[in-house]
Amino acid sequence: MKAILATLATIIGSVILGYFFLSRADIPPTREYGVTFSPAYAREIGIDWRAAYRATLDELGVRKFRLVAYWDQIERERDAYDWSELDELIREAGARDARVILAIGRRVPRWPECHIPQWARELPWEEQKSQLRDIVRATVERYKDNPTITMWQVENEVFLPVFADESCGDMVDEAFFEEELALVRSLDSRPIMVTDSGNLGLWYKPYQLADVFGTSLYIYFYRPDTGMFRTALPSSLYAVKGTVMRLLYGQKPVILSELSLEPWLAAPIEDVPLLEQRSRMSVPMMEEIIAYAAETPFREQYLWGVEWWYYMREKGHPDHWLFAKVLFAD
Repeated sequence: MKAILATLATIIGSVILGYFFLSRADIPPTREYGVTFSPAYAREIGIDWRAAYRATLDELGVRKFRLVAYWDQIERERDAYDWSELDELIREAGARDARVILAIGRRVPRWPECHIPQWARELPWEEQKSQLRDIVRATVERYKDNPTITMWQVENEVFLPVFADESCGDMVDEAFFEEELALVRSLDSRPIMVTDSGNLGLWYKPYQLADVFGTSLYIYFYRPDTGMFRTALPSSLYAVKGTVMRLLYGQKPVILSELSLEPWLAAPIEDVPLLEQRSRMSVPMMEEIIAYAAETPFREQYLWGVEWWYYMREKGHPDHWLFAKVLFAD
């Protein structure tokens, strides 16, 4: 029995020491903040996306954006492209010397996970892949000479099956994803970001495929059957996962591509009372999330929820917007 206890103690001690060693990543003394901005989501929650975007640029002073080339917005009709909205977003950013990561593909940021035009939804997968190649190629060729674009993001958390079944189907076509990456690399030399969930992802596949690896970080969640709950993961886990990736696959830039600062809603926003929305993401919760993320090794962090902050301001609750204004000013 003593030998068994001694062995267990040795194993536990080794695990603790190993975790301590792996978590000793350098924590940057300062951080650079950006935002993800989606006109599609702005419309969904009933705000003027142009007013919200310009306020984000001019009032908050944001100069780093993750924008999205939504397939279902650009190609509403087959082989007929409408770039006007995305052109405007990039033009407004460029006029203020802002920089843009542009997400392209089928599975991109914001719900539903996959943004597929209605005409393409019933196509067989092989035919849909052909159409995807066309829209990816057309997007990169349109913007590859635009200096405002600093990086491409190809798909979003493509190896994470959770949340995706309803709009994406139940498969992950890894071979086609690698084909998309190769296509973008053949068209332009800018780095490609590949993303994975910070809470649920294992990172190793996206990290290997990426020039820049991006991860999400969510702290507060909501389920109708359980209510609000908070992650149990320590902030040091992100340093551990990053160190393991570097040791296994080499040094690469890693950014926090999605730091959630909006309430997790399980119903359309008009069905959730404002006070309940505020209780699911209060300013003290935002402060807590920013402090938690400051203990991770990510210097560049893209905040998630700027459309909702503006929405709340328009509803007479400007405190989230004012918090962000101070954060970006600092």
